[in-house]
Amino acid sequence: MSTNVNIPSSQSSITAPTPQNTPLTAAPINQQLSRPTVPDIQENEDEDDEDDDDELSLPRAGNNNVGQAGVSGLGPEQHAILTQLVQGKLSGLIGKSSGYIESLPVEVKRNIEALIGVQSDYIKLQKEHKKEVLELEKKYMALFTPLFDRRVAIISGISAPTEDEIKAGEEQSAKDDPDYTPLPSLSATAISPSLSAANPGMGIPEFWLTALRNHIGISELVTDRDAEALKQLTDIRVSYPSGEQLGFRIHFYFAPNDYFTDKELTKTYIYKDDLGYEGDFVYERAEGCKIHWKEDKDLTKSFEIKKQRNKNTNRTRLIRKVMNVDSFFNFFSPPVPPSEEDIENGNVDDEVLEDLEDRLELDYQIGEDLKERVVPKAVDYFTGKALEYEDMDLGSDEGDDQEFDDDDEEDDDDDDDDDVEDIPVRKRNLPPPRRGGKSQGGAGNNKEDCKQQ
Repeated sequence: MSTNVNIPSSQSSITAPTPQNTPLTAAPINQQLSRPTVPDIQENEDEDDEDDDDELSLPRAGNNNVGQAGVSGLGPEQHAILTQLVQGKLSGLIGKSSGYIESLPVEVKRNIEALIGVQSDYIKLQKEHKKEVLELEKKYMALFTPLFDRRVAIISGISAPTEDEIKAGEEQSAKDDPDYTPLPSLSATAISPSLSAANPGMGIPEFWLTALRNHIGISELVTDRDAEALKQLTDIRVSYPSGEQLGFRIHFYFAPNDYFTDKELTKTYIYKDDLGYEGDFVYERAEGCKIHWKEDKDLTKSFEIKKQRNKNTNRTRLIRKVMNVDSFFNFFSPPVPPSEEDIENGNVDDEVLEDLEDRLELDYQIGEDLKERVVPKAVDYFTGKALEYEDMDLGSDEGDDQEFDDDDEEDDDDDDDDDVEDIPVRKRNLPPPRRGGKSQGGAGNNKEDCKQQ
């Protein structure tokens, strides 16, 4: 039985009932619906049983908990499976068009192509801007050179610092630290000014070794064996390749030492003649140099002598086994990315490729930090002042880690068994290393001979 019902004009009404065929009494909406009394109909039981193993088991619609807790009623294992399913679906949509652009009229599509053309002109100008900035860096590097020469003279003890230099340093130290205590004058010490000027003395021993060890990433590369050689490091400089090549070169200068005959080791970072999406030059490859090690002094190798017995003659002989070991001097043998052809043909395992990309990124980041931070502000790394700014850069990452303290404590035992140490990498607006490329494959093997003494 039905009748006409006046449609209420209240704004709170969600839906308007139809004028015809409306029940006289309104049926209350009950959130706690009873389970249907109609028995379930099972179809293709065998197929359902097989599929159940691969599908997520969710509460049935008749379960009262579904209306109240929803998905929150799932257990941890079911949550993990559900998350994996959702992520799998979403990852399949990456890079796929929603169909909106394709549905636009031709006139609008032509306008879009015009905007792309305008943007391409912007990118061309941006590239010229970056090249001019690079030329400006070269100009100021020449202006910095006398200051770096003066730094070398003071560090090595060739020349004593002037009173003006000391005064300027004290003023800066007092500005940075209100609690700074000025140094006593030479007249108040046992050493006379004339004697100090005539014999500047030791300068600053182990300056560069200390500075490198105070860099978060580089310190992980320096072993105890490396330290003895790096004590003879007298200077680090940065230069730019001549000609059209884009990039920079890092020079390491050494005093005579017991490990190698080279007086200079170099590492060159080369950019592609193109910009990445972020507007920076894209890292292409790095080129190290060949180190001329003295006999049995190669710090990148470990030598082990073993006895080997002949089963037939019962005679023994000594065998020398050479093994690669971690060393800072591996920095001059940068990782070489595989060719694009090898990647496309599937000749490189995904895990190997991922590990290689991490190593390339770390290598590039250390080169950038040497150029932008360690070389220009070496004294701050020697004193440790730079660590304050390192902590500021990594502060956000450390804050994220604190949210997972409990999990980290549970995994402490597992971490102790890992041979690979996590080296912090500062994330800045730097172009990441790109995979492969025929121009990259094998390029890192073209080592230049380092300069001999």
